Amino acid sequence: MKSAGKELDRKYWAALGMFAVLAVLVWLTMGDGAVPVFGRPVELKLIPLIVIGGMALRTVLARHAEKIRRAGEKDS
Repeated sequence: MKSAGKELDRKYWAALGMFAVLAVLVWLTMGDGAVPVFGRPVELKLIPLIVIGGMALRTVLARHAEKIRRAGEKDS
């Protein structure tokens, strides 16, 4: 069962690395521009960065939940 944990760790770090690469690509390739959100201008490049950040946060939370589940199974 240890190899499954190592495999999940490898996939976790690969996913976070891909999110980082995507964020850098968005930052470097999206042009300057703004859209009004609730009457205030918001840079266009922030919108995909927020989405990518949300997916990264979801990945981190899923990993922590899996660690908690594994610890609970180990104690049983």
